Amino acid sequence: TPSGGRFYPNPVAWGLCYKREMSPYQNYYCDDSNEIYRRVEGVEYYGRGALPVYRNYNYGIIGKGIKQDLLSHPELLEQNATLAFEAAIWRWMTPVKWRQPSAHDAFVGNWKPTKNDILSKRYPGFGTTMNIMRGDCICGRGFTDEMNITISHYINYLGLMGVNHEHSGSSLDCADQVVFNPSSKSFGS
Repeated sequence: TPSGGRFYPNPVAWGLCYKREMSPYQNYYCDDSNEIYRRVEGVEYYGRGALPVYRNYNYGIIGKGIKQDLLSHPELLEQNATLAFEAAIWRWMTPVKWRQPSAHDAFVGNWKPTKNDILSKRYPGFGTTMNIMRGDCICGRGFTDEMNITISHYINYLGLMGVNHEHSGSSLDCADQVVFNPSSKSFGS
């Protein structure tokens, strides 16, 4: 998971350093209203993996997609690097809901926004990618520090790859976007 600059004053000095959330017990990432992927008693659904997975329903659907029981055993994403990256690639390439783009398609410009998407201020690019991946924990809340740090990480990685940030597109933020998948609680995606 991204360090978010917890160890150095420069928030982009560290990148992807951890295979689990740093303070998992400070957050409650469970949606008891989800009828399909019900919480398993005693299991905690904090962020794990190369692209962090949060919440019982995300562990359920991603587990189904990669044919692993992540709902009962989310710790597999900490213990098995192959599964962690398989889950990350599945999540990146697969739309969460029908008629919604995958993060990949929004990021590379394969997705064409509908009239409703345009009214919701969702355009192809990094901003909509954050919307898909993080939802209302980072998007639709104005210019928050968390969103700005995520954008800074993105621009920093572009620079490390020799890509000028001016080529990053015009849709970098999701500050005013209507989220695709609102959570019942706004502290995890």
